[in-house]
Amino acid sequence: MDAEASARTAARRHWMSILAKATPPEILTAWDEMTDKPDYRFIRPPETGLVMVQARAGGSGQRFNFGEMTMTKCIVELEDGTAGHAYVAGSDSAHAEIAAVFDAVLQTATGHGEVMESVISPLRLRQIDSRRNVETKTAATRVDFFTLVRGEDE
Repeated sequence: MDAEASARTAARRHWMSILAKATPPEILTAWDEMTDKPDYRFIRPPETGLVMVQARAGGSGQRFNFGEMTMTKCIVELEDGTAGHAYVAGSDSAHAEIAAVFDAVLQTATGHGEVMESVISPLRLRQIDSRRNVETKTAATRVDFFTLVRGEDE
């Protein structure tokens, strides 16, 4: 894969992650605020099912099947033939549908800039703030343990 294709793939992976991690109300609000909604058709309407989640022992050890989680996927196609995909945790079909439409629009030259500015950037900033708030609350409960060495235990 050449460098340009690799950069496009990385950018798409980034915005798809942001769309998937957004809350359903955030996605619906972004869709409602969109002024020029595209026409699209379903290639695969929203489908909810289970996926197996894998984990690693100790974070870096051998993989094991951790359990199943609910996931919804959707694939849409814009009038110009651009396909958009979405995979979101949970069973909210509207979230998956709208995320797939945003993915398709982000791949077009005409809609990319507007959706990046009005949807992806605000969602990204909210997700960063939310992560920071969780880290701050977690840090406040952190306990550092230390051990004193007594001289007579030699």
